[in-house]
Amino acid sequence: MKTVMGYIAGLLFGLGLALAGMTDPARVLGFLDIFGAWDATLMFVLGGAVVTTFIGYRLVFRRERPMLGETFQLPTRQDLDARLIGGATLFGVGWGLSGYCPGPAIASIAGLTAPLFAMLVAMVAGWFLARALPARG
Repeated sequence: MKTVMGYIAGLLFGLGLALAGMTDPARVLGFLDIFGAWDATLMFVLGGAVVTTFIGYRLVFRRERPMLGETFQLPTRQDLDARLIGGATLFGVGWGLSGYCPGPAIASIAGLTAPLFAMLVAMVAGWFLARALPARG
């Protein structure tokens, strides 16, 4: 059941991205073009996500345990290290260059283009590279 709920959550996430227009890299690149034809759409999508997450966490943590699990799985580390900063930097650079982050890229796979394919190949290569690097802490 946990796997089914994971697929449903992913489907809802992808549909939300598509409905918000976030599968169009021109929207993301337009948001980053602050001195040109700036497109504020992404700011509203991110704001909606922050509000939804804020409310959702408040509701979920009123429960003693998750609906489909024994305990909540929360990160325990709060420090910043070179691996985290490097990964975040690569993510941001890749997002800025391609206009895609992983969620919209996967949601856009039905309309595969050469730039999207290049981004997906780079993302998968990054996964393998991250697994090859020494583990944190």
